[in-house]
Amino acid sequence: MNTIAPGSSAIRRYAFVAAAISVFTIIVLSAGCSSSSQSAANTAAGVAEPDPRMASIREAMPKVDKFFRPMQPPEKFDWLDSFKESGQTFDEYLAGDPVKATAERDKIYLLPLGRFTPRQLRVVDATTEYLSAFYGLPVKKLMIVPLEIPKTEPDARKLPGRDLTQIRTGYIMDKYLKPMLPDDAAALIALTNEDLYPGTSLYFVFGQGSMQDRVGVWSFYRLEMKVDDATLLRRVLKIASHEAGHMFSIKHCTKYECVMSGTNHVDETDRRPVDACPECMAKVVWATRGTPLERYERLATASTKLGLAKEADEFKAKAAALR
Repeated sequence: MNTIAPGSSAIRRYAFVAAAISVFTIIVLSAGCSSSSQSAANTAAGVAEPDPRMASIREAMPKVDKFFRPMQPPEKFDWLDSFKESGQTFDEYLAGDPVKATAERDKIYLLPLGRFTPRQLRVVDATTEYLSAFYGLPVKKLMIVPLEIPKTEPDARKLPGRDLTQIRTGYIMDKYLKPMLPDDAAALIALTNEDLYPGTSLYFVFGQGSMQDRVGVWSFYRLEMKVDDATLLRRVLKIASHEAGHMFSIKHCTKYECVMSGTNHVDETDRRPVDACPECMAKVVWATRGTPLERYERLATASTKLGLAKEADEFKAKAAALR
């Protein structure tokens, strides 16, 4: 729980200290966010690999390693400065029987929940396109649904000293997402304009994703304060990709600077790439029945269309490394 007094200069400087690109309540942390102690060297121990894609995935991992920076020691107030996590290797992921897309559950649904500005709606459309390229699954944007703001705790709370009502992430997932989860959904993720919190232990969160229930939510609220359109888009793409990753049972990454790494504030979010590292790329491809080369080619095309020239060049280089 954040012990900095709300309204202080420290809060203004580090308003994001108790946040995360996707943070879990204590229950979720104990259920899915801590990593197994299995060694990365125990490759395929007890893990069946009948799928012919596995060879291409394992061959691709070292070939794209050069595009990712190893995780650096955390700066003060960074995620790993606050939360001690051991990460998750690809083999640990396989051994954990993760949530995967299937022939029957092969779509990601995006639900805009509440009210949005025209600028935000443009970002929602761009996010829909990027998520489809990132995961290699159709992404269907649903009609905007009005959000009923709860009035009492634990579903809502007022921040002391501020005229701001926050909504508990579990309220949105339980009231809106779980009851409407389509039968063919690999994942259903909501986007709101309201500030979010997971429980009393944290000041706020950017979003939260369930590792078991295929639902999650993230918010615009903390992402677009005094930023240009390109910065906002990159932040939202990172949050959306990260939360969706949790819905495929992918834990926080600690090996590389990766879109699946936890972040505690927007400065840390801005330092992260928009892509998954070799270990997490392998998880994404395995969970969504794709191949690494096809994924990078899709992302290069989508990034070019969205005006993300730097990212498009990086995806093209990764694809070239696999040819």
